[in-house]
Amino acid sequence: MPKRSDSLAERASGLLSHELRVFLVALFGGLPAVAVALVILFAGPYSAKIQWTLAFLICAVWLIAASAVHRWAVFPLRTLSNFLRAIAEGDYTLRLGASRGNDALAEVVEEANALGDALRERRLDAIEASALLKQVMAEIDVVILAFDPDERLSMLNPQAERVLGMSPESALGRSARELHVEDLLHGHVPRILETSFGGGGRWELRRATFRERGLQNQLIVLSDLTRALHEEERRAWRRLIQVLQHEINNSLAPISSLADTLGRLVLQGPHLDDCQDDLIQGLSVISQRSKSLNRFMASYAQLTRLPEPQFEPVRVSEWISRAVSLEARVSVAVSSGPDVNIRADNGQVDQLLINLVRNAADAASQPGGEVHIGWKIDGPFVEVCVQDNGPGLPDSMNLFVPFFTTKATGTGVGLVISRQIAEAHGGTLALKNRNDQSGCRAIVRLPRC
Repeated sequence: MPKRSDSLAERASGLLSHELRVFLVALFGGLPAVAVALVILFAGPYSAKIQWTLAFLICAVWLIAASAVHRWAVFPLRTLSNFLRAIAEGDYTLRLGASRGNDALAEVVEEANALGDALRERRLDAIEASALLKQVMAEIDVVILAFDPDERLSMLNPQAERVLGMSPESALGRSARELHVEDLLHGHVPRILETSFGGGGRWELRRATFRERGLQNQLIVLSDLTRALHEEERRAWRRLIQVLQHEINNSLAPISSLADTLGRLVLQGPHLDDCQDDLIQGLSVISQRSKSLNRFMASYAQLTRLPEPQFEPVRVSEWISRAVSLEARVSVAVSSGPDVNIRADNGQVDQLLINLVRNAADAASQPGGEVHIGWKIDGPFVEVCVQDNGPGLPDSMNLFVPFFTTKATGTGVGLVISRQIAEAHGGTLALKNRNDQSGCRAIVRLPRC
């Protein structure tokens, strides 16, 4: 039975508004006092006129007091409601007036104002971040596109506008198929695209996902590789021409000078016997410079004719032993590593490691010089380290520039070929100075079987 009464009370409460319930509670709160006053009034020795006049005044005061209580209870709620509605509409300029005292209402007002201040700061931060993002997207030299779950374009930057040849008003909302870029949303990433997109060329495609309003969107980033590759090709050609010009001039200048001198000697005719030594010496220099130029061109041909690797399992310990056995100038210490195989071209990786060991031996050729080789497993790679205690690297920026060498008799192609071999096998080659002492450390990473 009490449960039924509670249910009826809750149902009745649901039919009445909060304001009416506050007013009725105020009335019922004053009802006992009013009833007692009226009983005393009508039971006393007062005339009927006085009784009804006082009864009217008592009831009027009762109603006025209940209305005041209603106003005091409801007005702050209406003010708070207007404040929250303004915040919901994005207006954070309103503030609630400070409530007197240190009661519950004052705490509500304080927390509401704090909420408004926090949201205002968040909005300012969001506006500033949005402005920064727009500026970055406008200045960054990549194409950025965003597609919603229905594969319709939801965002693009100025570079994307230029590539698509469309304004944001005409592009936004269109499907990837309508824009002829549906291939960007599928397939593995990152990858290089050979496409007519944006006027043709090579593009690097990267793709990511982000959530907006609970829905997953796709972010497409395209980098134009054509210009970068063209610029890199121009720089490579400039370096190559400079090197060729330097080497050829170094050989042709003395040849030309000596040829002129020998020609004048020959024209002297009768005195050739006196100039025989000069002729022999001059011809010897011409021969030496010609052979030097021939070796240089042979090195260049070797650099451009590296064959495709023929992969097979290669045991790392045996590979290192073969390279070490060919170096007798300095002591080469080998630290045993794990028994592991790499998938490689036997001849090419031999050439790679022999070049590195020879370079290390050249650097450690002074008394007390030594070379150390070790290897370890690093994830899917085998890492081989060749280090020496020589003077170290003089200029690490030019080590892999073709024909750059610090040796008097060097060709400047050994390290370049070694790195080409490592990269052709899906690995890397890096050189750096040692931290523990003087010397250089060459690190080769090749995929293991």
